[in-house]
Amino acid sequence: MLEIIITALLPVIVTLLLGFFAGRRHDFDKDQASILNRMVMLYALPLLLFSGILSTPLSEIIKNIMVFIWIFIGMVGGFSLVFIISRFMFKSDCRMASLRAIAIAGPAVPFIGTPVLGVLFPIDADIAIAVGSLVLNLVLVPVSLMFLVKNTNVVKKSAFSVISESLKNSLIQPVVWAPILAFIFLLIGFDMPVFLKGSFVLLGQSTGGVALFAVGAILYAQKISLSFPVLINTIAKNILLPLIVLIIMTILAIPHVELSLVSVTLAIPTASIAVIFAVEYKIGEQEMASTLFLSTVLSVITMGGVIWFTGN
Repeated sequence: MLEIIITALLPVIVTLLLGFFAGRRHDFDKDQASILNRMVMLYALPLLLFSGILSTPLSEIIKNIMVFIWIFIGMVGGFSLVFIISRFMFKSDCRMASLRAIAIAGPAVPFIGTPVLGVLFPIDADIAIAVGSLVLNLVLVPVSLMFLVKNTNVVKKSAFSVISESLKNSLIQPVVWAPILAFIFLLIGFDMPVFLKGSFVLLGQSTGGVALFAVGAILYAQKISLSFPVLINTIAKNILLPLIVLIIMTILAIPHVELSLVSVTLAIPTASIAVIFAVEYKIGEQEMASTLFLSTVLSVITMGGVIWFTGN
């Protein structure tokens, strides 16, 4: 078990530290790291997801329908629960509540999911990464924007127009339409020729390494401040949400493979979209940056715990 955990997480640690070291040496600044992230999101990851899904037998995807359902429940249900608790229990305004909700319910599946899930679940990893990316971009992002935009004084739009515009912008992103197109091709019986797969995988294989390196450089540039909300956000993201879903799936006797895959996916640290939104709408910037930093650093321990607990 220890060997499996080390095999899955050591590359994450080493690559993050290299990125952090590069940032410390000023070899890469935050803007340059963002360019690397852009390359991953526009080219490397879409190619990886497209080739990975299209290379997976349709029967295997149908068999993993529970993975679709439970990742959706975990992310959307987690977002709703966090929003309600933050809004009504902690008396946050809608903007801050939505930021905390997407920070806790939105795992960085495209970045950290690739190297970790790929080791633990070599057959089903692409499915989980695709589902997590789609739910994040097609559900959590539009809903978050609805609250962020609706509550600003600069721009006043209806909730319907905000969601429609966000969905349109999401659907034109390669990381969204590439896996959808791959699913459509599978349904109509199209198989990717073997000689074509290498052309897609060559750049796609760089996804995990480049993304983690860029995250390490960005983390060095963030202004970190530990506070009670940051600690609560991190504990909820890294421990409570995956644990709650794990307990529910265990009670319902969900098969072990699906249970493990969903739990590890939800235990992936927070996505950078929360920081992007915080900076763009000038609210909770330090809290979101600190949550991203602490969630990513501690994920080595917390994800290791989930991997050990689920017995991968």
